[in-house]
Amino acid sequence: MTRILYETTESFAIAFAQIAANKMRSVLTALGVIIGIVAVTLMGTAILGIDAGVEKTLSGLGDDVLYVGKWPWKQVDDWWTLRNRRDISVANAQPINDWIADHPDGPLKLAVPAVAWNATVINGELRVSNVSIVGTTADLARIVRSEMKEGRFFTDVESRAARNVAVVGFDVADALFPGLSAIGKTIRIRNQQFTIVGVTARQGGWLGGFSWDAKVLLPLDAFGRMFPLRYADPEVRVQVDASRMDEAKDELRGLMRRLRGLSPEKKDDFEINSQNVIKEQIDPIKQKIALGGLFITGLALFVGAIGIMNITYVSVKERTKEIGTRKALGARRRTILLQFLIEAVSICLLGGLGGLVMAWSLSAIVAAFLPEFPLVFSLGLVLLALGASVATGIFSGFAPAWQASKLDPVVALRYE
Repeated sequence: MTRILYETTESFAIAFAQIAANKMRSVLTALGVIIGIVAVTLMGTAILGIDAGVEKTLSGLGDDVLYVGKWPWKQVDDWWTLRNRRDISVANAQPINDWIADHPDGPLKLAVPAVAWNATVINGELRVSNVSIVGTTADLARIVRSEMKEGRFFTDVESRAARNVAVVGFDVADALFPGLSAIGKTIRIRNQQFTIVGVTARQGGWLGGFSWDAKVLLPLDAFGRMFPLRYADPEVRVQVDASRMDEAKDELRGLMRRLRGLSPEKKDDFEINSQNVIKEQIDPIKQKIALGGLFITGLALFVGAIGIMNITYVSVKERTKEIGTRKALGARRRTILLQFLIEAVSICLLGGLGGLVMAWSLSAIVAAFLPEFPLVFSLGLVLLALGASVATGIFSGFAPAWQASKLDPVVALRYE
């Protein structure tokens, strides 16, 4: 055991001495590995970033909420059939809540109506266009997980009385009241003035349509004074027992079919959406990034491995007399094999470390210009990159190292 440890330590010392003596050659040899490690690291960072971005954006909506609407949250082929569906009525929330009250142990917990319309929000000379105006009830605060930066959500009394109060997203408040508190200030939507009672905390993420940052929430009836409820993409959001999700979907589907008077032979004329639909649509994007990254990584590492194998063969030729001398003095085949194998692995490891530094720098630059895209540079990616470097070194260095270990010391000593 002591001998193996000594041989390994000595092999590392010889490897680093050779790398130091041939710096430029070593850098050029490791270039393929550097490119490969940058590719695999950035690929992993992008995939983890997409996952983090989706989770961050959807976290405020709650993973225990089902969305009953007219349209599915995915691409469809029979658009015209779906276009002719009847609109969802916000009044459907009340009978669902009545059923929930009669079945307290059921999988459904709370139904909340919601409608949305895009409009311009104005404060004096400042305005924000294309803001999603959401009309809902005070119960929405019970099912979402978005925190408040300041203020509060509107109350049930304010909602039932259709008072002109509003809860605004972080980005809207920042754009209309830069550097100021928005609480108590008024904004204008169409011909109505609304008093801000709350500002949501910044949620971030890059699925803008699901973030609260660029939304304004109003009491449902106050919303109805400005926008037609029927054409405002009405939906019913239903909080369920997350541990009984399948049962909840079946129960909700049955309730909606009864409310809409559908006979058993008719298909559903509504859609029950959940966060999983969005996540499933993100998976193909991640797969394409992974395939592209793996192709570039594999190609770069293969080219790098060929370069390292070639240089290691050259190194064996250059040091043939040294190998003969060491063998004549009693060095074993495994010692010579280990020496050149460690040299190849060391070059790859240094290339891997260089690639990690470069990938981290590129990630920092991207994060500076695209702060909305969360980049995740994890320990797992570092270990994957270093593991790929070591594997490349072993693959590329084994054949030359094996040839060196088999050299006849008599022939090696006579080599010119």
